[in-house]
Amino acid sequence: MRWTMLYIAACFLIAAASTVAAEENCRVCHRVAVSGIHATLACKDCHGDDSATIADPASTVHKAKGCTGCHNGYGRFFDHAMATRVREKQFVEKSFAKADPHFFERNCQSCHLSGCTDCHGGSGHALAGARDRSCFACHRGYFVGGEYYGMAPREDSLRYQRGESAYGETFLKMLPDVHAEAGIACGTCHTMKSLIVGARAAKACRDCHLPSNKVLEHRIKGHLERMECYACHSAWGAQEYGTFYLRFTDSPSIENYRLKTVNGQYVKSAYLKKQDAPPLGVNARGMVSPIRPQFVAYFSDIRNDRVQGEENRLLTASWKAFFPHTVRRGTVMCDGCHDAPRRFLMEGKEDRIYRLQEDGMRLPSFWDRSGQEVTNGAFLSPARYRAVTGRSAAYQRAYVEKWKSLTDRVDNSSSP
Repeated sequence: MRWTMLYIAACFLIAAASTVAAEENCRVCHRVAVSGIHATLACKDCHGDDSATIADPASTVHKAKGCTGCHNGYGRFFDHAMATRVREKQFVEKSFAKADPHFFERNCQSCHLSGCTDCHGGSGHALAGARDRSCFACHRGYFVGGEYYGMAPREDSLRYQRGESAYGETFLKMLPDVHAEAGIACGTCHTMKSLIVGARAAKACRDCHLPSNKVLEHRIKGHLERMECYACHSAWGAQEYGTFYLRFTDSPSIENYRLKTVNGQYVKSAYLKKQDAPPLGVNARGMVSPIRPQFVAYFSDIRNDRVQGEENRLLTASWKAFFPHTVRRGTVMCDGCHDAPRRFLMEGKEDRIYRLQEDGMRLPSFWDRSGQEVTNGAFLSPARYRAVTGRSAAYQRAYVEKWKSLTDRVDNSSSP
């Protein structure tokens, strides 16, 4: 028995010595300082042994094999939208690819998951837990995220590119989300467990908040049963109307456009950017939700400084239901929805400010649903819109009560 125990102990010593030797072998050439939560691990724990070394153990190329050996189940990340980009590719195939079959690879490669270090440390040898700033490396500009901290995209013109900057872009300072003000991080609702299974979030509004009957809007059954909470509680939403893509081939005139270029071939700009209460439609759950243009996109092909074919060709006029992440405690007033045709893309001709067709942009108006669609939902049906805008007796009573509740809060400045 004693000899058996001595043999087992000797085996452990040999294994430990081989680990040290392997470590020494790596560091003879690779002068890498490892810090953070993995500082005590041996190189082979992530990179594999000498016979099957993985250069980038966190890469999506092999589903982060070097990480998932310990972090079981996390390889499922690479089967979902953040890595596969299936939805984006399908959208591009139906829209932009009609003008340029290589549009996706030329314009859509900067974001989306390429490996675990996208969120947990760019160097790979100084790993740490993901923080909000890790999210905003991709979720910024026109991709929901930066709004949470009150960062709104600015207009493209250089005269507006001023003020605060972050992640290589300037932004307008707007009201942040109340949850951000309270110090709640992105990962509180968007947990790792929810992301692994492909869910957008682990929590919905009512998992933490119960509607109070003291609030007039909460006593209206239709609000609670047919509207997302953030349809009222989103203070603002970033919106981009009329996105122009100009592709230049053998055209020196590209230097005349003082805008951002992509791969030296594309120039992109927007006709109009807004940061107010977004329009409303219906999401995939059938609930009234904020919507915004996914892309109302125009394309011009310029070769030898001459437009080929149709200038400003309309490729897609697609909207998307979304959650702005700009929650505030207050809500819009009643007529902010019940007397606002533009918010439902029912703008009348007499109310149009932007004359798109006169500028050769085909659509009668950005806020006229003709020729447009919601890719993950629908516009509010005309019948439902008429019901919303009807001035019933119940609506009038609620309207008076709402105004009374507001005026009662204001001190009479003329009182002694």
